[in-house]
Amino acid sequence: MPDTSSTLQADPSNARWDRSFFGHPRGLSTLFFTEMWERSSYYGMRALLILFMVAPVAKGGLGFPTSKAGAIYGLYTAIAYLAALPGGWIADRIMGQRRAVLYGGICITIGEFCMATPGMVPFYLGLATIAAGTGLLKPNVSTMVGNLYSKEDARRDGAFSIFYMGINIGALVAPLVCGFLAGETHWRNGFLAAGIGMAFGVAQYALSGKYLGQIGLTNVGTAQDRLLFKKVLIGSAALILLTIALSVSGILNVTAERISDVFGTALLLVVVVFFGWLLTSKEYSRQERSRFWVILVLFLAASLFWSAFEQAGSTLNLFAERNTNLRAWDVKALGENGHFLASYYQSFNSMFMVFGLAPFFAWLWVKLGRKNPSSTAKFSIGLLFAGLGFAVLIPIANSTNVSPWWLTLTYLLHTIGELCLSPVGLSAMTKLAPARAIGLIMGTWFLATSVGNFIGGRLASLYESFPLPLLFGLVAGFCFLLSLVLLFMIRPMKKLSEGIN
Repeated sequence: MPDTSSTLQADPSNARWDRSFFGHPRGLSTLFFTEMWERSSYYGMRALLILFMVAPVAKGGLGFPTSKAGAIYGLYTAIAYLAALPGGWIADRIMGQRRAVLYGGICITIGEFCMATPGMVPFYLGLATIAAGTGLLKPNVSTMVGNLYSKEDARRDGAFSIFYMGINIGALVAPLVCGFLAGETHWRNGFLAAGIGMAFGVAQYALSGKYLGQIGLTNVGTAQDRLLFKKVLIGSAALILLTIALSVSGILNVTAERISDVFGTALLLVVVVFFGWLLTSKEYSRQERSRFWVILVLFLAASLFWSAFEQAGSTLNLFAERNTNLRAWDVKALGENGHFLASYYQSFNSMFMVFGLAPFFAWLWVKLGRKNPSSTAKFSIGLLFAGLGFAVLIPIANSTNVSPWWLTLTYLLHTIGELCLSPVGLSAMTKLAPARAIGLIMGTWFLATSVGNFIGGRLASLYESFPLPLLFGLVAGFCFLLSLVLLFMIRPMKKLSEGIN
């Protein structure tokens, strides 16, 4: 076997010869640990966010009503993923994926430290900075994973499943660590821990970037692109700072709910305009536009899935704290430190993945070989399990002090659904996208997550004013309906994708 240490990363097609990281290229380890630390930071903070906002001021919280906290939560998570769209463009045209990931990690670190600082201005500034950093890092680290392989490489889906393990190791540990440090009153300690974790991720990425070779270093931007980027960056930063200052001072009398409504309308317009341009642009060939229709269908399915799944940090987090008997799982031998906290539930999804499900699915997709279901079929299965996760809660939705096993079952079903959809979707985007627009298309995938997060946050704001059985039933029903629709679209989708799907 030839020595690939120097030539492997310069030409991604040569990745088939490198099997030094569990049968995969060594560069996968760099991206694996970068994403692990970034997700650790994100999920550690997310596990606390809505609980911190609704907690009374006397207990270290912000004392927001649930309607306001849900709106802010939905806005933040939606913007964090919406930022992946310009983040992909910036990488494609301005700085390349490599530097975009580095700068994104630095922004997230700064944002987490802002969250750990008392005061409303640092709180909102921290949310804005983390969202911007996530938009730079998320789409581009995933893009580089795809670039390690040729489109025909059978290890591709398995690589994204391994990559997903990195996400879930971070998401497993972080809510436990951040939740333990935050307790029920020391919330800012949890945010500080999330910032320290991201700092480790940035250091790891900088030190092990050599294993990526030339991947992510190139861009095709023009001088006009760079000038436009600088103007937009300065203008956006000034607008964000001015809005935060005016809002906190009370001069700008707007509510989180109103901002959320405006953002929701703008988000819908972004989706319509973006896909309208993508499907009609003469910049792309007929074959490429045909594949964009596949991306649109998968986008809609993923948006609905994430609107259900991402309620883990909002609606289900509130259900854990207000309707679940958390004391049933206290470890009394540890005294006060043995209390089981609502934030700990945020680790369950990743616990199921790390301890069995993710390795099983990574093995399963390879084992099935030619019998491997299409991406559309896997999406249908994912939506089915997302719906089941909410359906099981309907009978006990109005109860209080319910057994913690109910939510445990919900998270198990959602985890199965996620593994059928999320890593498969990441892989599908990298296969369907034209090489010159792969960052932009990866941003499209995270745009679906943005839409889902926004809807999930708005649903959380209805927690106190809407019957929970009806709320859970509507979510489950829409998931079941679209799952059925996708089953009938498997053949047309294969035809549109011309064998790739």
